[in-house]
Amino acid sequence: MSFLKSFSRKALLVSSMALSTSAFANEPMDLDTLLKTLESGQAAQTQQNKQREAEFRSREDQQVRMLNSLVSDRNNQLNRSERMETQFEENEIKLGNLSDTLSKRMGSLKELFGVLQQASGDASSKFRTSVVSAEIQNRSDVMDEMAKKMGSTSKLASIEDIEKVWFELQREMTEQGKVSRYNTDVIVAGGEKVNKEVMRVGAFNLIADGKYLTFNPETNTISELTRQPVSRFQQSAADLQGASSGNVDFALDPTGGSILGLLVQAPNRKEQVEQGGVVGYVILAVGALALLIALERFVSLMLIGAKIKRQLKSDVAKDDNPLGRVMKVKEQYPDVAYDTLELKLSEAILREMPKITRNLTLIKIISVVAPLLGLLGTVTGMINTFQAITLFGTGDPKLMAGGISTALVTTVLGLVVAIPTVFLYTVLNTRSRNLLLILQEQSAGIIAERSEKGA
Repeated sequence: MSFLKSFSRKALLVSSMALSTSAFANEPMDLDTLLKTLESGQAAQTQQNKQREAEFRSREDQQVRMLNSLVSDRNNQLNRSERMETQFEENEIKLGNLSDTLSKRMGSLKELFGVLQQASGDASSKFRTSVVSAEIQNRSDVMDEMAKKMGSTSKLASIEDIEKVWFELQREMTEQGKVSRYNTDVIVAGGEKVNKEVMRVGAFNLIADGKYLTFNPETNTISELTRQPVSRFQQSAADLQGASSGNVDFALDPTGGSILGLLVQAPNRKEQVEQGGVVGYVILAVGALALLIALERFVSLMLIGAKIKRQLKSDVAKDDNPLGRVMKVKEQYPDVAYDTLELKLSEAILREMPKITRNLTLIKIISVVAPLLGLLGTVTGMINTFQAITLFGTGDPKLMAGGISTALVTTVLGLVVAIPTVFLYTVLNTRSRNLLLILQEQSAGIIAERSEKGA
């Protein structure tokens, strides 16, 4: 009530200020008019306060009723919770007793069901990745269902369930020894699905049109390998697919595709050469140059040797071969002394020597430079490898192995060029020396003949 009195006073003060403001704004009022105005405003304010007080009391009763209702609901829920806790404890006791009874009744069968659950789980994972599942589908779902059933304590396996597991395991072993053909959709290199005849070789490989296929257990699809193995493996796949009977040599992948996946990642000859970089191409260019020079020298020396052999059988000196040109020196100087003739013949032999030994030194230089270029490529490759290790660490062994392998490619290329180049140089040098020995031998005979005549 004190609050209502204070509120009434404040309202009266505000109304009086409002009336006084309006009075001053319009026209002045006398004291009697002001008193009447205040009395009427106070009466109206008192009536409003009474109405508000009545409404507050009615709402207070409503709040009390709501509070009593909520308290009643809370008490009911507490009683229900106590009943449910009691019932839960009783159910726990019953469940424990039933579990003990089930374990006692199962006896040794419990171990059997545990083994059956483990076998079903292992078979499910094996069937999911097996190549046989590309042809015979949904086998892993059966094993998963069996494993879940065996893992449940409320379900027991029947004889039919045990025989189903045995049947699927036996079928997997049987299919591993079969080569079957069937038609299915194959995802080719462009991403398009094409229906093809697929040959399944046991649980090892899938082939179609002479190409190896891979089975994706996640999407249950078959696709061609984007990168096929070397030609000899593809040829064996084509021979197997084209054969109708008999024995055919075929490379099996006992892992079901893992070894094949690693095999196709190995770089071919072209890619290995490309790994050598600029140094590798320089080595190959130098090797090709040495080979061309060696072929030219081999043909030239063979023709010169044939002409010298013909000259040895003839007494008439000819200008088309080195021996004939050396023998003509005797005819050009018929009256000189044998020592002078010896010098003239030596001069003629020296004149013929560059034609016989031409470019042999270049081949020898290439045989020496090629391994050095290979060593240069290896050193630069190892520097790049160690820089990568400095940046990324040694956590990935493939990074180190790949870099070292790339670095050693140039060494291999240098040796591949140097070894045959040394062999070619040795053969050509020996042949040229043999031709020069023939010239020296015939020159010595001419000198001896002139010496006998002089004596």
